Amino acid sequence: MCHATREILWQPAEEWVGKQNRGASLALRVGSGQATYHRYDLRRHEHLITYGQHMVAAKHQPMAAEGWLSTREIRRRAYFAGEVSVLNLLAHTCCHEFAHLLQHCAGQRYYGSVHNRHFYQVLDELHNTGAALAVRRYLGEEAAKAGLPLPDRVFANAHRMQPDRPWQVGDQVCFGEGRHEQHGQVIRVNRKTCTVAVSQPSRDLRYRVPVALLRHRH
Repeated sequence: MCHATREILWQPAEEWVGKQNRGASLALRVGSGQATYHRYDLRRHEHLITYGQHMVAAKHQPMAAEGWLSTREIRRRAYFAGEVSVLNLLAHTCCHEFAHLLQHCAGQRYYGSVHNRHFYQVLDELHNTGAALAVRRYLGEEAAKAGLPLPDRVFANAHRMQPDRPWQVGDQVCFGEGRHEQHGQVIRVNRKTCTVAVSQPSRDLRYRVPVALLRHRH
């Protein structure tokens, strides 16, 4: 995924990024956990994209994949014809994080407004121009060469089979706004609320949150 991001997405955009964000470079890394994100280091003028190992593992499992924003985006915005598979999810994840990089360079990423209209315009363009398909092809070919083929079998939509249970134990969620936003994992699902575990440096907290206030983390 790191190589695909650099070779397929970064190289064509590098000149434009340089004009918008003079001296900016790109660093890519594999994280040991689940966190997958784009960040910009102002001091080093460096865009960093991290792909979490546990994220990759989760997206190999149909039920675990249901908790990710990337799954919802593929279905709702008909990326890859709306088909969710391991290969499509990982290719889309590369595009999702790179869209944040381009969004940042365009000055359209704001505090409390990350997945906004401009972000989805950029993400749509990556899919509509064929960049996402190129990433998908690259991942499939390189994984096969490494003896680790990525499945392209389409997952069933588990939420269609359970329309009254939009949240599942294990889902990565957030709630609250601005500096009060909390990130955590669903550990219990009730009819109208979910219990969410939030880990902080000094202690672990539990919140009982109305389902309408929960949002998926990507």
